Amino acid sequence: MTEPQEIEPRMDHLVYAAPDVDALVAEFTERTGVAPVLGGVHVGRGTRNHLVGLGGAAYLELIGPDDPTARPLPDVFGIDRLTAPRLAAWVVRPADLDATVRQARERGYDPGDIAPLSRRTPDGDLLQWRLTPNRGDRFGGLAPALIDWKDARHPTEGGLPQVRLLSLAGRHPDPPAVRNALAALGVALDVTPGPAALEAVLDTPRGPVTIS
Repeated sequence: MTEPQEIEPRMDHLVYAAPDVDALVAEFTERTGVAPVLGGVHVGRGTRNHLVGLGGAAYLELIGPDDPTARPLPDVFGIDRLTAPRLAAWVVRPADLDATVRQARERGYDPGDIAPLSRRTPDGDLLQWRLTPNRGDRFGGLAPALIDWKDARHPTEGGLPQVRLLSLAGRHPDPPAVRNALAALGVALDVTPGPAALEAVLDTPRGPVTIS
């Protein structure tokens, strides 16, 4: 059995985006043998997600347009520019979101203003949280978004189907710049030179699966 590498302990979730979320879910299920469950529709965003647990309090979010035929497509996580699935972002849950944003700015990196978001679950419940926006300089997704779930029930508390996250790493043409942003946020990610991309390796019933 492949042993997982050390991963940022405050990681909340990975964001796997595509212009057609139903096709993405079908492809993921075929590759891994694990079927993501419907998370719900993001209020006012035009997107829908499906979820898989990654072990502990972390999960994988598969996201795309709620209606893939609608135009324009949502610009969330660059969905309107995608022609194929992409591991678009990772999200970290700090102990104090406001303090982390202030600290990052003092250290020379601005993660963006904090904004409220919400999602309606299939049961009709409304989950509400706070998130730094997915705009601004995220270095191609390598600098994480920051989340505060407030009093909402965390998605991993709902008994998600599971795969295991073995590793998460990034590539970027300017690794030192990314490392400076990560240091300002107080988070860790292995970054090597190359075209900007995140890469995760999952341990699944059908063996290791890489998504990027």
